[in-house]
Amino acid sequence: MGKERRSWLRRRVELALQKGLTRTYEHVRVDPAKFLMQLRVAYRVPISGYHGVFSLEMHELDAVAESIVRSGMKMAAVEGAGFGLGGLITIVPDLGILSAITMRTIQKLSLLYGFEYNTDDEIAELWVAAASAAGVDLSRELLEREVVSKFVPRVIQRIAARASTEVVEKWAGRVIPLASSAIGAGLNYWFVRAWGQRALVHFRQRHLAVRQREQAARVIDAERASLQ
Repeated sequence: MGKERRSWLRRRVELALQKGLTRTYEHVRVDPAKFLMQLRVAYRVPISGYHGVFSLEMHELDAVAESIVRSGMKMAAVEGAGFGLGGLITIVPDLGILSAITMRTIQKLSLLYGFEYNTDDEIAELWVAAASAAGVDLSRELLEREVVSKFVPRVIQRIAARASTEVVEKWAGRVIPLASSAIGAGLNYWFVRAWGQRALVHFRQRHLAVRQREQAARVIDAERASLQ
């Protein structure tokens, strides 16, 4: 593939990802109440609310997290196989749906590790995690995240730019008509796997930090009680 065509594909990918992520931010969110029920019924996680996950064994949470990522990978692969039949013609709708699958996977991981997104600050944190999953450094933007309506679009733009560079060479294989379905499935599978694993690490580290703070607080409270 020539440089000019590769540049054209990169612009298409970036625009498609930006539109897909924006649509996901505005309309496609995992319902925390429904997902809590899914955790309790489908995954048999014994909690009545999300803060309860901080009392569970880490290996239990990690096992569910891996299952969530695998589920997203399988869904993305099926979607990629179908749209892949159209080659590059279907790249825009494909990436729009792929963005939704990926972000919903990230949202589920966020909830699983005890982080909801009801407030502007929590929503900002969710997109910080998405940026981390995409390999984007937000050190400068983090200083200006007070207004989430301005912060999130900037993050989405950064994510789209970074992700388009990362995947464009792999997506170029979809110009091969007979192989485009298999390639589309494989690329989507790889995309969700890569982002899902990075997001898992991000939320797991945040979760452990909360556990450490709560443990330290309990020790201090116990020491104060013993002195009274």
